[in-house]
Amino acid sequence: MASAERPTADLSGRVAVVTGAGAAGDGIGNGRAAAILLAEAGAAVLAVDRKVELAERTVEMIVGEGGEALAVDADVTDGERCAAVVAAATSTWGRLDILVNNVGIGSHGDVVTETEEHWDRVMTVNVTSMMLMAKHAIPVMIDGGGGAIVNISSISALRPRGLTAYSTSKGAVIALSRAMAADHGGDGIRVNCVAPGPVRTPMVGGDDMDPELAEGRRKASVLGIEGTGWDIGAAVRFLASDAARYITGQTLVVDGGVTIRGPSRSSR
Repeated sequence: MASAERPTADLSGRVAVVTGAGAAGDGIGNGRAAAILLAEAGAAVLAVDRKVELAERTVEMIVGEGGEALAVDADVTDGERCAAVVAAATSTWGRLDILVNNVGIGSHGDVVTETEEHWDRVMTVNVTSMMLMAKHAIPVMIDGGGGAIVNISSISALRPRGLTAYSTSKGAVIALSRAMAADHGGDGIRVNCVAPGPVRTPMVGGDDMDPELAEGRRKASVLGIEGTGWDIGAAVRFLASDAARYITGQTLVVDGGVTIRGPSRSSR
């Protein structure tokens, strides 16, 4: 019996869509890191952001390192725009192999203090956007023989801490990912989650973060270090590649061990 083919992390010839791929200035957010690392592994990347100038900077960084990428502006809570994003990838490169759903907004408060309007907005941005992108991407992936979807959740889904709407939405992302993995595994599509812990990105303060807060976040990790967008991007690249060919329906926690300690207000 011939030995099985060795899985590879090489993404040459693959096409990836990354939503929320922009970041302020030259900062490294989760989406920008994922886009850069996917391109570094050989994928052509469609960088999507509602603020297209932020995605364009991501593209400049990718192209500057010899990669291939294109920026598109889209509000991914709009199904028609999600369809247009997928069409842009296929019209440019003829296929779609990888989808990274990275769009999300935060919240504060419990069910008593939360407003109906904000609750609905959090669910729309954090969950419905992922459903809509997958709705339009999956048929194209099926036509191409399969693919990989990576959704960004949060450790707040696993350890709530006063961000009730956000925690609920990120828990729904995990459930959605597992459901899609079960629904489309037979189509050759893997679906997984990454649950970031307290990582330093432009969205959460970047280099301007209060030093005391930054130190609390560092100490929350059993490793005694603070994560960055690169750590999340590396997890995305792994799950999107054939190195993870036997992994689907799973949530990869990337938090430096924060969730194996007691609750802390310093975590994400």
